Amino acid sequence: MIEVSRLSKRYNGNHGIRDVSLTIGKGAITSFIGPNGAGKSTLLSVISRLLPMDEGTVRIGGMDVSKSDSRELAKVVSILKQSNHLNVKLTVGELVEFGRFPHSAGRLNAEDRRQVDEAIRYMELEELRGKHLDNLSGGQRQRAFIAMVLAQDTEYILLDEPLNNLDLKHSVQMMKVLRRLTDELGKTIVLVLHDINFAAAYSDSIVALKDGRVARHGAADEMIDPAVLQGIYDIDIPVHELGGRKVCVYFR
Repeated sequence: MIEVSRLSKRYNGNHGIRDVSLTIGKGAITSFIGPNGAGKSTLLSVISRLLPMDEGTVRIGGMDVSKSDSRELAKVVSILKQSNHLNVKLTVGELVEFGRFPHSAGRLNAEDRRQVDEAIRYMELEELRGKHLDNLSGGQRQRAFIAMVLAQDTEYILLDEPLNNLDLKHSVQMMKVLRRLTDELGKTIVLVLHDINFAAAYSDSIVALKDGRVARHGAADEMIDPAVLQGIYDIDIPVHELGGRKVCVYFR
């Protein structure tokens, strides 16, 4: 599990997140939702050690994030940031191979190559494998970076707005892949999502942030509720059932 205790992070004297305590169970998809500036991406970045914490502790699978060896931690948790920019010329295949670095240190064996091939197949990138990243669309690049994370084959996967630049087809495909990784392989996935209907459809639990604090945390079904959403977003969001799923109507 992921255990967060009294976590705070400041920017120029202002809190990005403050006094956040949270437990995220294993083998489930947990989505962070909330308005812009609520602290979603900051919390994910501090949990993964991409940003240093000011106060608090984070444990992932029993490992103290602030004290763990970077390579050993990278065998347990993988992270995809919201923005990914590389100044080197790489093909899709070469990028995905980077996901195996914590395991292979650059010397890929048969198992490493199997993981790379599987990740490329999951994200339907076979035809793009030999193409350079700078010749791809934004959505194709996003899928390539996600494949790199999948190839890392960690128990914990943290994704910051993974649906950025993806069209509807590939957004649904992405969420179905994450659902399979959880249901079939027992992965623990934490992601930041702006679309609350994707969060409602694919998450096991939802963490709602507001003003740098956890406003609510619960099962997806109980979180997708008009009163709860009103308290988070300060707008009226009716919720309807369609095909046994809750759907938020926030575009009226």
